[in-house]
Amino acid sequence: MTAIRRFYGRHPLHLLALLAGFALVGYVVYSIEPRTLWNTDVWWQSILVWFFGAIIAHDLLLFPLYALADRSLSAGLAAMTARRRVRRPKIAPLNYLRVPMLGSGLLLLLFFPGIIEQGRATYLAATGQTQQPFLGRWLLVTAVLFGVSAVTYAVRSAIAAKRSHGPPAPTTAES
Repeated sequence: MTAIRRFYGRHPLHLLALLAGFALVGYVVYSIEPRTLWNTDVWWQSILVWFFGAIIAHDLLLFPLYALADRSLSAGLAAMTARRRVRRPKIAPLNYLRVPMLGSGLLLLLFFPGIIEQGRATYLAATGQTQQPFLGRWLLVTAVLFGVSAVTYAVRSAIAAKRSHGPPAPTTAES
């Protein structure tokens, strides 16, 4: 077991999970037949083009932007606490900003065509409704995500402050 871990670098179950995932993908591609992944009429509408485009767009463009935003957020929080010369909070606020930002960003990515009202006529014909409420609803969900995160952070901070100012722990020397 240690020889496998030393050679592979991870636990053997990690390798087994990867192989199972690749086998599943291979089975799916085999089942749907690879020729269905390519549109011979309009090449840019092919599943393969969009798949590789998403990989390139995410890994080469978006991920560095995520990392830059996260580093900027971390540096900004560090600069704010250093400037005020206060002690570091017991509960780090970073994840309470990351989670609602991630949720809001994913919702924006998912509903962006509706938010900018792209395909207005098609959407109206298919549903009988307009895309007008998309922007307001996205803003509302974003506000709720940040609000819930702020309340959760406040509660966790209050609990941590109460614990640190509670009665002193008994010492073992009294026994």
